[in-house]
Amino acid sequence: MNNVEENTARYDRARKVIPGGVNSPVRAFKSVGGTPVFIDRARGPYLYDTDGKEYVDFVLSWGPMIAGHAPESVVDAVRAAAEKGLSFGAVTEAETQIAERIRGILPSVEKVRLVCSGTEATMAAVRLARGATAREKIVKFRGCYHGHGDSFLVQAGSGALTFGNPSSPGVTRGAAQDTLIAEFNDLGSVQKLFAAQGKDIAAIIVEPVVGNMGVLAPEPGFLEGLRALCDGRNTLLIFDEVMTGFRVSLRGAQGLYGITPDLTTLGKVIGGGLPLAAYGGRADLMDRLSPEGPVYQAGTLSGNPLAVAAGLATLDLIMAPGFYDRLEALSARWENDLGAALARSPLPFRINRVGSMMTVFFSGKNVRDYDSAVACDTALFGRFFQACLREGLYLAPSQFEAGFLSIAHDEAVLARVAEKTERAVRSL
Repeated sequence: MNNVEENTARYDRARKVIPGGVNSPVRAFKSVGGTPVFIDRARGPYLYDTDGKEYVDFVLSWGPMIAGHAPESVVDAVRAAAEKGLSFGAVTEAETQIAERIRGILPSVEKVRLVCSGTEATMAAVRLARGATAREKIVKFRGCYHGHGDSFLVQAGSGALTFGNPSSPGVTRGAAQDTLIAEFNDLGSVQKLFAAQGKDIAAIIVEPVVGNMGVLAPEPGFLEGLRALCDGRNTLLIFDEVMTGFRVSLRGAQGLYGITPDLTTLGKVIGGGLPLAAYGGRADLMDRLSPEGPVYQAGTLSGNPLAVAAGLATLDLIMAPGFYDRLEALSARWENDLGAALARSPLPFRINRVGSMMTVFFSGKNVRDYDSAVACDTALFGRFFQACLREGLYLAPSQFEAGFLSIAHDEAVLARVAEKTERAVRSL
């Protein structure tokens, strides 16, 4: 049995006991074709599959591995924490330390609550916003993803002012009807919602840099306009920085664009690859959480000592002087090399990059919102993905996901990537 046959057999075995053979849908390669690669280990910028093949990794566990895979200091911190015990279900000093560290980095976060996943963080932030404002409706943006909570799995209705409809079976119309849909980078669509139902809107939740339609940057004035709409209306602005927090800059998108949200959700980088997320904001809001206030949220493994240890060690790495300058320089080279390879082909493309997040879209037009994203040539992206995979480049297996770079993708690695990308493009 050759490697392809062995990998297919692994996938067939997985599908017998796991829905679709995967524990998160995008891993199934449905939008790019082929059989998922089974990963055995990772180190620095590289993944190694079960058959031993090496790949330069641009997924990085969907963003957390900003310092590369298995950095020694993070592994050592987790090992030391594990030797003391895997979980206590009780308070630890390390939880206070990471909360203090987050507050010291993000001025908008006066208090923070640790959870285990980005979905938990966004669900809790919205519940807190509703509890604080005594309102029920939220505004989200078409194509933005905030986890798999019922309130977020909603698509637009027939008009800008209609209630959303559930976009997944199992989400009730009752859960969906309090979610209003606007268009990213279209402030007017938000203004119309506020004109019609502003007195009922508890919060706007937004990815300040979208990562779940591919990377979309906010246009000048958009985030500022959202902040202005919330001000004076008893409406809270929630920045979902699960992906962008500590990724697009040390202070995330809110630091990059100079906008202060009322609540922030964090994940991915904050846990250094372990299941850790958080939400935080103004103290007067956070003090409404149980046990101090009436808004309930709890979690058995929240603040898990191994995850907190990994998070603290990762924050130590990214706070080193020059870390983000170095990461930006490497990311710019990654963008330039990819653009140069594609420019030598007849393929229409656009590259969107913010910091170390990047997506190549196969389109002849700028990609700035949901409509322009879904108009891209996804079949061509699938062929590009497979060509890169054959060359040992592991990209996000979907046109509508962000790619990520780490500090471990140094000049030597990127020089190899440029050669592999050139060959992949020529094969198309």
